Amino acid sequence: MSKVSIGVVRFPGTNCDQDVFDAVADIELARPVWLWHKETNLQDVKGVVLAGGFSYGDYLRAGAIARFSPIMEEVIRFASDGGPVLGICNGFQILTEAELLPGALMRNNRLTFVCRPQRLRVEARDTPFTRRYAHRQIVSFPVAHAEGSFAADASVIERLEDEGRVVFRYVDERGGNGPDANPNGSMNDIAGVINKVGNVLGLMPHPDRAMHEMVGSADGRGIFEGLVETAA
Repeated sequence: MSKVSIGVVRFPGTNCDQDVFDAVADIELARPVWLWHKETNLQDVKGVVLAGGFSYGDYLRAGAIARFSPIMEEVIRFASDGGPVLGICNGFQILTEAELLPGALMRNNRLTFVCRPQRLRVEARDTPFTRRYAHRQIVSFPVAHAEGSFAADASVIERLEDEGRVVFRYVDERGGNGPDANPNGSMNDIAGVINKVGNVLGLMPHPDRAMHEMVGSADGRGIFEGLVETAA
């Protein structure tokens, strides 16, 4: 069986692209492909990942400049045609700037960079990216960000909740919510959301850093397995 090509976009300042490239390569049926930000050709990839980091140094605001890179017009077109797109951390920020996802990622409520293992609850498993998880399964992905607080108008938050588009939520070790579970002040403890069609997912925690038990968790594998299965 031929391998599925998954594009990994590189912007100036992105520093988790190699982690994502290696995570995709670790999935048996996947073949990662580098996509440089100036390219205007997605090389016939079947899925796209925007990695974490600090694209363009996070000048203006996180993701604001990367959104205007030439590659993003192709990513937007790919997503509009139904192609699966995953944005992790800075990638999530870029997806909101490109209006592929609603809301915005603001400065953490404590105004500090947060870097720690984080418990999440899978709120929706009927997505291409979470089909490998159980509903309300508790998983652990690392977080590493300074601008990860998800915010939107109250009407947008209500719509996301009503439509089941909150995919991941921050929780504590017991699976509960509250200030101790939320690392950044995100509204409704939201850690990841999906678009209305269901083919674009953004999340702040890093599944690419949770691929093997030897580094503390292999819970992130399901995200990439789901992406590859959907793209195949």
